[in-house]
Amino acid sequence: MGVWFVYLLECADGSLYCGSTTDPQRRLAQHNGLIPGGARYTRTRRPVRLMAFRLCPDQGAALRLELQIKARPKAQKIRFLLSGGSACFPLT
Repeated sequence: MGVWFVYLLECADGSLYCGSTTDPQRRLAQHNGLIPGGARYTRTRRPVRLMAFRLCPDQGAALRLELQIKARPKAQKIRFLLSGGSACFPLT
């Protein structure tokens, strides 16, 4: 299974993108077009930078946290991700 991360990116246009992965560095490189992959959303909003991420024990927990973050207004996303208010573990 392995460890999963939920991450929040800031795009060049100021918008935020939330996703989950087992390898945050690889995923960031994909979103920035350095290696193949990445989301359609970030392709037109490069460069992107990593704002915050959180460690989760499994994929299910990561996907649940990702949905909780996506449901929040932009101003609350980073604070919620780092708050420790769910089953996943904040990284300091």
